[in-house]
Amino acid sequence: RVIPEEPPDVILMDINLPGKSGIDCIPELKRKLPQVEIVMLTAYEEEDNIFRALKAGASGYLIKSSSPDEILAAIRDVQSGGAPFSSHIARKVVRYFHSEKEIEEENGKLSAREREVLEMLASGFIYKEVADRMDITVETVRTYVKRICVKLHVRSKVEAIVKYRSS
Repeated sequence: RVIPEEPPDVILMDINLPGKSGIDCIPELKRKLPQVEIVMLTAYEEEDNIFRALKAGASGYLIKSSSPDEILAAIRDVQSGGAPFSSHIARKVVRYFHSEKEIEEENGKLSAREREVLEMLASGFIYKEVADRMDITVETVRTYVKRICVKLHVRSKVEAIVKYRSS
């Protein structure tokens, strides 16, 4: 589309636009107008949308139920260098980073041998192959897996591998 002669300082962007996602528009706008601040103003509250918008270059994220005063305050905030978020969106961002920290801390509780067992299982080795390579019994491998599951607060080997890989 056409960029006005006097480019805006702030753009309020929805996600659901005709023909294209507002999130997909952000990088293009930032290339053409690097100084512009983009604040998402949308009905979508899913973490995936929030983080995709932020990664694309959005400076804030508001929900459409925000009052006109809140929207105006957000525009002023972003113009002065802030990063405005609807309060429950900010809470989702905080929760996301807390859960990431917990996963890192839980993985840090694993002993070197437990991590070694988990790495081999994650690479596709079966219990017998892990036992042979580590010169231990299959029952010892099972014991390691049980301890790993307790430490990572999961119920299965597969859940342990997924949680370990996500950190």
